[in-house]
Amino acid sequence: MNIIILGAGRVGESVAENLVSEQNDITVVDTDPDRLHAMQDRLDLRGVAGNGIHAAVLQSAGAPDADMLIACTSLDETNLVACKIAREEFRIPRTIARLRAPEFQLDAEPRLRQHFGVDAVICPEESVTRTIHKLVEYPEALQVLEFAGGRVSLIAVRAITGGPLVGHIISELPQLAPGIDMRFVAIYRVNERGLDEQIVCEGATRLQPGDEVFVLAATRDIRRVLDTLRKRDSPVRRVMIAGGGRVGLRLARQLARGDYRFKVIDADAKRCHYLAAQLPPDALVLHADSTDEELLEHEGVADTDLFLALTSDDEDNIMGCLLAKRMGARRVLALINRRAYADLVQGTQIDIALSPSQTVIGELLTHVRRGDVVAVYSLRRGAAEALETVARGDRLSSKVVGRRIEALKLPAGAQIGALVRGEDDAAKVIIPHHDTVIERDDHVIVFVPHKRLVREVERLFQVGLTFL
Repeated sequence: MNIIILGAGRVGESVAENLVSEQNDITVVDTDPDRLHAMQDRLDLRGVAGNGIHAAVLQSAGAPDADMLIACTSLDETNLVACKIAREEFRIPRTIARLRAPEFQLDAEPRLRQHFGVDAVICPEESVTRTIHKLVEYPEALQVLEFAGGRVSLIAVRAITGGPLVGHIISELPQLAPGIDMRFVAIYRVNERGLDEQIVCEGATRLQPGDEVFVLAATRDIRRVLDTLRKRDSPVRRVMIAGGGRVGLRLARQLARGDYRFKVIDADAKRCHYLAAQLPPDALVLHADSTDEELLEHEGVADTDLFLALTSDDEDNIMGCLLAKRMGARRVLALINRRAYADLVQGTQIDIALSPSQTVIGELLTHVRRGDVVAVYSLRRGAAEALETVARGDRLSSKVVGRRIEALKLPAGAQIGALVRGEDDAAKVIIPHHDTVIERDDHVIVFVPHKRLVREVERLFQVGLTFL
């Protein structure tokens, strides 16, 4: 696809990096020539210096031949105007706008499509907030992702000694966890060199303490699945949020609607006044440095169930989490923008390193993927993917409809982990076996261990020319 990305900031750069790796023709537009040169030196893309709301700049970027425009500058207004020009002046078929203001998120897409030509809205802050809130609900998990309207979930969890399934082989699961349908789609284990390696998921594979396990199951069974891999943690009730920016405020508003006790720490006095005005009267907002050891001790970080470092400074987030963990916080999460930092701290005392750009990549990939793809999630910092696609056609026009799982020519390592059959209240979650037959309109959830294999999966699910 020919894709124009407007904005070379953290989100734009991450989007470009992901899409370039999939052999798309990428052009990035930004007002900073130095930033563009740095991206061109590192990635196989073209840079155009200028303001993307000017038709002449979009013309230079190849708008007449573009298949998609992704407007992800830091200004909502710029993104909206760029989409409008892209649609009206150049007839670009697909436009996506990054919008940060919460007012744009409330059922605004129909109006944005009508007035600005925006086909889809992305909001990294909202995506991060949803991700964190899921981890508040399931504190044992490293990641919780939903498919098929929330009916199926993919969880990543660190297996620990004492879990009923830990130390046993996968083929023993029906006896050890009766009545729970689940599918292990990937296991990552640290080898003798200290590097993660993927372990083949087959009947004879033995789960070991420390394994990072990806499991698909019906959402209603997720709690029971977690209980089979590690001892259940106490529910999260006490939360400390370091950083009252967009993500911190969104999350605090959600927590205020539940049974949580939380504190928000921010180093900016004006921001603290704003937070205090936006949150309920009983919410505690502290004007302080979240890496101040005396402050953390005084505010009871040792009794905190979850410490969240959500500032815009990666170093502060890392240091705050390490300090909170050393002082007794049960679980810590750091928001980290730089990919190198996220890779560095993963597996250390920081329980979860979350990248804002990676959380929104899946939403964008849903629009880039070929075939009838409903949802895409980027896993393990972009190395793997889980996608939900719909099986269309019939036995004559489709390579999957009417065929058993074992007969499908899936690329090596890819797994079909779950099917959802039917609609609305009649929908049924199926954890398939080798002889399960895929039917027309089934929602199929596929785990792909390497991004280079995605195209093969897409081709497998594409409908042939005979389908009408």
